[in-house]
Amino acid sequence: MDVTSVTSKGQVTIPKELRQQLGIRQGSRIEFLLVGDHVEMRVRSSPTGVPGSGFGMLKSRRGAVPADFDPAVLLKR
Repeated sequence: MDVTSVTSKGQVTIPKELRQQLGIRQGSRIEFLLVGDHVEMRVRSSPTGVPGSGFGMLKSRRGAVPADFDPAVLLKR
């Protein structure tokens, strides 16, 4: 069992292993319930998957470069 401290703002750190098992990440919604003399925590929702890379996140006004484009042609000018 992991033990953590409560900050002056009432915040605690959920151990990494538990976050991974429950799919808790930034933006997750958590519900707290008082049950007798203890608190239960339930994950209400988690944001959709985090992209593995930033590819495709930015849009450009320029057209795509053709697949057969040879940059060496630019040096010959």
